[in-house]
Amino acid sequence: MSLKRKLLLAQVPLALALALLGVLSSAVTTRLGAEARLILADNYRSVLAAERMKESLDRINGAALVLLAGHVDESRAAITTNGERFERELGAQERNITEAGEGPVTMQLRAAWRDYSGGVADFLAAGDAASRGALYFSRLAPAFARANHLADQILAINQDAMVRKVDRAEGRARVFERLVTIAVIVALAAGLLSSVWLTTRTLRPLGVVAAAVRRFGQGDLKARAAVRGKDEIAAVATEFNRMAEGLERYRRSSLGELLQAQQAAQAAIDSLPDPVLLLDAGGGLSGVNGAATSLLAIDPDRPAAEIYARADPAVRAVIERLRAHVLGGKGAYVPKGFEEALRVATTPDGERILLPRAAPIYDDTGAVTGAAIVLQDSTRLFRFDELKNDLVATVAHEFRTPLTSLRMALHLCTEGVVGALTTKQADLLFAARDDCERLQTIVDELLNLSRLDAGQIDLHKRRAEPETLVGAALDVHRAAAEQAGVALSSELPPGLPDVFVDPDRLQLVFSNLLGNALHFAPKGTRVVVGARAEVPTTGARDHRVAAVTAVRFEVRDQGPGISTEHQAALFEKFFRVPGSPAGGSGLGLFIAKGLVQAHGGQIGVQSTPGAGTTFWFTLPTPTARD
Repeated sequence: MSLKRKLLLAQVPLALALALLGVLSSAVTTRLGAEARLILADNYRSVLAAERMKESLDRINGAALVLLAGHVDESRAAITTNGERFERELGAQERNITEAGEGPVTMQLRAAWRDYSGGVADFLAAGDAASRGALYFSRLAPAFARANHLADQILAINQDAMVRKVDRAEGRARVFERLVTIAVIVALAAGLLSSVWLTTRTLRPLGVVAAAVRRFGQGDLKARAAVRGKDEIAAVATEFNRMAEGLERYRRSSLGELLQAQQAAQAAIDSLPDPVLLLDAGGGLSGVNGAATSLLAIDPDRPAAEIYARADPAVRAVIERLRAHVLGGKGAYVPKGFEEALRVATTPDGERILLPRAAPIYDDTGAVTGAAIVLQDSTRLFRFDELKNDLVATVAHEFRTPLTSLRMALHLCTEGVVGALTTKQADLLFAARDDCERLQTIVDELLNLSRLDAGQIDLHKRRAEPETLVGAALDVHRAAAEQAGVALSSELPPGLPDVFVDPDRLQLVFSNLLGNALHFAPKGTRVVVGARAEVPTTGARDHRVAAVTAVRFEVRDQGPGISTEHQAALFEKFFRVPGSPAGGSGLGLFIAKGLVQAHGGQIGVQSTPGAGTTFWFTLPTPTARD
């Protein structure tokens, strides 16, 4: 028997229970309907007859009174018509006696009607009005009252009977309701239990197959599903056993050894504490370890479109960026610093700092077929870097006060405030003063570095003219330029728009760039500070009418230039070009970059060895809100 038939048979008890409930409900409904029909058949006709007889009596009595007033013809017709009507209704009542005591009252009504009808006949036969009046009050009125009273008794007997029967019907309805409720509960319970038992028995072999599949998936290649029968579950068990035997033979072959090697490699990846993802050329996920699923909320068991559904969008963005880098033929990807770190805050231990790395996966021909992405957990290194920055900031801050006092004392001595100096003393103090100034510069750079790393650079922006900014920067360095034998000049076209900057912070940028230019520019050359408006490269066909979004500043020198391999690292912390003259801490350009980026601009360098160097940076123009 097929599985479909077995499942259908399992529903038979429930169907039978529902059928029995239908039959019972139909019987109860029929019985209640019979009770209602019985009330109508037994009593309603008598009630109707009694009301009509009373109405006929009232009309006959009214006609008699009208006759006394002298209207003979109309009264005789009304009396005749209503007498016939009373006789019909009385006959109907005599044929519908159903209640105790109703028969004697009906017989009395018949006798009263004969008396009343005889009186009416005599009333009509009387010759004059005086005789009719005497007859009406002596015989006709009492007979009318008696007949009307007996009709009221018949009406009351049947109305009381109807009330009793309605109450009895309501009582039986409540009993039937309880019986039907109990029957529904019993029938449904019996039907459901029978259906569940039959369904469980039918699907029990499916549990045997599931247990065998689970054991096989856990590595027990001897697991088999022992299911008898000829239904679909037995067929699935047979196919599973056949597949298990084939896989067991396959594991014994050389391909099985390859599979074991792959599993060993996967186990090695799973043992890594850092998230690891293996992507194919199409971006599909071909491998992932446990750290990636737990830290990044990546679910490889979901459909391809939902693998990253629960992951942070920043995680997906980093993965796509690394995949595009590697599959674009750019080789391995190595992070430049903690500014590229991915912050994951979904762990119980708090935020994790992950540095992204990627390497290409090659096939036998050397073509890139995928990318291996590792998100290195650098949380401890990041914390150590924070501690180092805090230490540097603390030391620099503590140096500042005694260094200021030392500088002041040296300036007072070199200026002769405390007395004349010998030539040798002056030389030593001037050298000490220069070293103090250099040390003060280093302390200031360390403090600015700590503020940049902590994101605590407070900018007090306002509108400023580029001419004013460039002029102030040149004025500060004119003395140093004259001492170095280098000419300073500016190239500013008219009509430059204002920029929205913190002028004090911006002077640090100019100071670093001009200081480097004067340091490396040969004697007799020129250092030029220029500026020009920048317009968008897209969005307008005629750039002459496009809105200016930024101003580009440039510092050009005619020094030895910088080799290409060193230009990418110029703006990193503590980097100094190999072979450059001594002096400086290697922090100036890094600080300049941080300040420009804090303004919403960009900074860069263009240099050709032997042809000088141009450092440039952009600053935004004010918006409508500024």
